[in-house]
Amino acid sequence: MNTSAVAASTAGVAPALRRLYFARFGFALVWAGLLFATASKLGPVSITLLVLYPLFDVAAALVDIRSSRAAKPSPGLYVNIAISGLAGIGLAVAATSGIPAVLRVWGIWAVVSGLTQLVVGISRRELGGQWAMIISGAISTIAGTSFVLQAAQPNPSLISLAGYAVLGGVFFLVSAVRLRR
Repeated sequence: MNTSAVAASTAGVAPALRRLYFARFGFALVWAGLLFATASKLGPVSITLLVLYPLFDVAAALVDIRSSRAAKPSPGLYVNIAISGLAGIGLAVAATSGIPAVLRVWGIWAVVSGLTQLVVGISRRELGGQWAMIISGAISTIAGTSFVLQAAQPNPSLISLAGYAVLGGVFFLVSAVRLRR
C-alpha cells in the first residue's frame, strides 16, 4: 500500500479514535474516583465497578472496530474483545472469593490485554500518537504482574487498580492529543 493510500484510509480513523480516546480518559477518571471511594472492601458498588471496567473496554473496542472499518481494523481488537469479555465474567466470579482473587484475575487480564494493546499500537504507528498506547501496553503488562503478586500479600487492596485506571486514562489522553489530524 502506498503512502497516499495509507493517508486516505486513516484520514477518517484519527478523528474517531481521538473522540474514543477522550471518552476513555473521562471514563477512567470517573471510574478510578468511584473505585477509590469504595475500594476498602468488596461490596455491590465496587463489584459493579470491577465488572464494568472490562465491559467498557469491550464497548470501546467495538466502537474502534466500527470507526476503523475502512482502514481494516487490527485483529488485536477482536482479541481484546474476547479477553475483556472473559475478564468481566472472571471478575464477577472472583469477587465472590475476595480481593486476592480479584487482583489475580485483574492482573492476568492486564497482562494479556496490555500485550494486545502493544501489538495494536505498533500496527497503528502511521496514525501518530500511538507511542503512548505502546508504552501503556507495556506498563499494563508489568502492572498486571504486580497485581498478581499483590494478591499474595497480607491485606491486599483494590486501590492500586484505581491508580492503574488513571494512568491508562492519561495515556489515552496523550494519544488523543497526539493523533494526526
